[in-house]
Amino acid sequence: MVKTVGLDPKRLRMEYCSSAEGSKFREVATSFDEEIRKLGPSPLRKKNKNSSKK
Repeated sequence: MVKTVGLDPKRLRMEYCSSAEGSKFREVATSFDEEIRKLGPSPLRKKNKNSSKK
């Protein structure tokens, strides 16, 4: 479904962290942030900017 809207599947991640797993949450968030930064700007960002201009 992610590919259908034009996104790389690497831009979506599902992880479970309980409220007692603060360090795991930090690791997951940091890892995902690094991955997203490597992928660069979202291709949808350009589509959204163009669609708002009429």
